Amino acid sequence: MKQHRYRIQVEYLQDPKGQPVSRAPLSVEVGNHDDIFHIVELMRARGDFEPDTATAFALGLKLFSEVMLEHKDHVLFEEFRPHFVQFMKQLKGKK
Repeated sequence: MKQHRYRIQVEYLQDPKGQPVSRAPLSVEVGNHDDIFHIVELMRARGDFEPDTATAFALGLKLFSEVMLEHKDHVLFEEFRPHFVQFMKQLKGKK
């Protein structure tokens, strides 16, 4: 399956007390069947959340859903899958 390829990097900036944290960033290369940048634009345009929250939501959703799609027969997703499908239908139905 042809996919878009991405490098996701997370930097730990500060702990809950506001103290800076010195830790190497997490970095992972992943594929996704969707253009994640386009999905982020769509989520921001919906206006459900502020831009940073919409970006985090779209990224998390696309990363999670791709793993679930690639491992659709994994027992971990068995009970959750129908609920996720319904959630995605609701999400895509709202303009």
